Amino acid sequence: MSNIEFTLITGATKGIGRALVDRLHQRGERVIGVSRSHDDSFPDVLITADLSDPIARRDALASIVREYGVTRLVNNVGFNQMQALENITPAMYQKVMDTNLAAMVDATQAVCPHMRQRKQGRIVNIASRSLLGRKGGSVYAAAKAAMVGFTRSWALELARDGITVNCVAPGPVSTDMFERNNPPGSESRQLLTQSIPMGRMGKPEEVADLIDYVLSDGASFITGQTLFVCGGSSISQQHF
Repeated sequence: MSNIEFTLITGATKGIGRALVDRLHQRGERVIGVSRSHDDSFPDVLITADLSDPIARRDALASIVREYGVTRLVNNVGFNQMQALENITPAMYQKVMDTNLAAMVDATQAVCPHMRQRKQGRIVNIASRSLLGRKGGSVYAAAKAAMVGFTRSWALELARDGITVNCVAPGPVSTDMFERNNPPGSESRQLLTQSIPMGRMGKPEEVADLIDYVLSDGASFITGQTLFVCGGSSISQQHF
């Protein structure tokens, strides 16, 4: 195993994950990214794996912890497919749950032994303002709400080992997944934008700013918290 300490970021080649990767890399910090597809522009170690596939993700995580010392983990990978209640299918339900929750559990279990050995660690789970509830997005909302429960419970379990566990919940942010589910001109995009008190969409870099702080030594007394980056839209959720 390498003596260099790494930050492991899932869903690392796009959106919030890539914004965080670039920030850390520019400071000279070492990063391991996991992504479903290869990206020649990725600045550090990139592992290609479909994290919705249990065998692929466990193989990838096992190889990572064999070779690298990971003391910071960002569970950023996510997936959403809008489904009204009557349209929820078992296959799509399982894919949303596996990508958002099972991947998070497996990644955290994989890196925890090294963090516990070092008596230090940072785990940040990326949820969503959708955990407050969203019409047509109940499965995704349920997955992200469950993430908060995991975060709070793990924070209690790991606190004495010097490991903090926190949750960052972005509001509407311009990412590929948001654009796919809320294309320009759509009613959902208009309503989402109207629900933001600041009157604009967020940027991936603005979310990366908060994650960067929660990963830092300065956040050593913050654990078990859910922090929204949403332009004020979590203050009074509109049910559209």
